[in-house]
Amino acid sequence: MNKILFGRYIPGHSFIHQMDPRAKLILSLVYIVAVFLANSWAAYLASFVLAMVIIAASAIGPRFFWDGVKPLIGVILLTMIIQVFFGVGGHVYWHWGILSITSNGLLNAMYIAIRFILIILVSTVLTLTTSPLEISGAIEAIFMPLKKVHFPVYEMALMLSIALRFVPTLIDETEKILNAQRSRGADFSSGSILVRLKKLVAILIPLFESAFSRAEELATAMESRGYQGGEGRSKYRVLNYTKNDIIGTVTMLLAAVVIIALRR
Repeated sequence: MNKILFGRYIPGHSFIHQMDPRAKLILSLVYIVAVFLANSWAAYLASFVLAMVIIAASAIGPRFFWDGVKPLIGVILLTMIIQVFFGVGGHVYWHWGILSITSNGLLNAMYIAIRFILIILVSTVLTLTTSPLEISGAIEAIFMPLKKVHFPVYEMALMLSIALRFVPTLIDETEKILNAQRSRGADFSSGSILVRLKKLVAILIPLFESAFSRAEELATAMESRGYQGGEGRSKYRVLNYTKNDIIGTVTMLLAAVVIIALRR
């Protein structure tokens, strides 16, 4: 089973680790927008160079980023295949019914694959260098102006922090259940798709039971401690911008301008 890195945090003291989570979240969104706007090889080359600089600044080994991309290879290939056979425009190399292979379809398929990989890499940097608690705190701070229109900012931040916190726990629980079932002779890799789906019931039932049990225990613990929402609560970790955030913001904005300027 491929290990999913979403929600996992690797402590460190790198340049990226020391940035404010609000800055990292906003700059990650800026990078994603710039990558989606890119539509030339020069723009994608600049995006790739920027991604490598970000990875180097995180001081995290390349194995973790490969582990982040590997579970999504199937999704990337499927998206490329759809684009190849249903893309239109340009020179037609092959045509049969509603299916066709064109120069524009091949080019767009490669563009889509590059976009997926770059976005996954930078998103992996964000999750590996920022704890789930910091991410939820950053989202709460960013959406705080919406509190004036009675948007449930505190409740949203709480739900997000709990969800991010338990993603790795549920993944580890799934691996334990899979290993337990395999030790009893279960085979999840053979048979038709329908047969495999039926076999998943042996995983889903104990997984849901464990998730509901953890949720009930968490709710009981919060009630016993008198949790009444985020209104008026103080912060143990106060978010502050530093020179790293200024350097990172200026670098990302300049790089985004260059990527957009390199559009065809």
